[in-house]
Amino acid sequence: MRKLLLTISLLSILFTSHLVAQQIQMPQASPAAKISQKVGLTDVTVEYSRPSMKGRKIFGELVPFGAVWRTGANSATILDFSTDVSVNGNQIPKGKYALYTIPEKSKWTIVLSKNTDLWGSIGYSPDEDIVRFSVEPNKLSRKYETFEITFNNMTDNSADLSMKWENTRVEFKISTEVDPIVMGQIKELVIDKPTHDPSLLYAAANYYYTNQKDINQAYEWISESVESDPKYWTMHLKAKIEASLGKNTDAKTSAEESMKLAESANNPDYIRLNERLIQSLK
Repeated sequence: MRKLLLTISLLSILFTSHLVAQQIQMPQASPAAKISQKVGLTDVTVEYSRPSMKGRKIFGELVPFGAVWRTGANSATILDFSTDVSVNGNQIPKGKYALYTIPEKSKWTIVLSKNTDLWGSIGYSPDEDIVRFSVEPNKLSRKYETFEITFNNMTDNSADLSMKWENTRVEFKISTEVDPIVMGQIKELVIDKPTHDPSLLYAAANYYYTNQKDINQAYEWISESVESDPKYWTMHLKAKIEASLGKNTDAKTSAEESMKLAESANNPDYIRLNERLIQSLK
């Protein structure tokens, strides 16, 4: 009897395993998507599902006006920030948040919730909001069949998170701290303990020049960098800094040297950059 029961149990396991192995794999109605973007020095990741129109009217019908929407399909859309950020002017600590929206005809309410474990908006509670704010939707000239989230209008420290579906676009700005972090690194690696590393000197000079800080200090750093290890990109920066200081003769000489190095390295981009710089000095 015991052998019979054991045999039945083994057959049952084999039959169940066979059924699992025979499951039919089909495309998801709303495929999962994951996008990541470096915004300044911060990694911003979005995980969401992408429903399609399929002949349906979306906003005002499939997605009712005035109701909390999961901002996609299936599980709630998740935003992950690797550092503290500002979202439309609201300070948000680093971490993961569920992105909900409340669409209306003339405005959308954007919600970031601390509860990231819900299926869609089932169980959503305003008590778990970390922030909510309003933005105006924009009407698009073309229709987006499939819901789409992208990053647009990139700057050195910000990006717009843009959501598009049907003929509606809604977006909000994500801003990050960059200058205090970079200046802290320059202070630690270049100022507090003076370095002769040409790459560090170039990086510090480039940041000072690009962000309109102490141009004379930038010139001192880049001069030491090219003196110890001249490269076509470091010589080009030296030429630009010299031009900004009114040292046109020195700038032309540095640009010509940069162009020679770029030609030896077969880099047509820097050849053209130096040609344009030399032309502007005439």
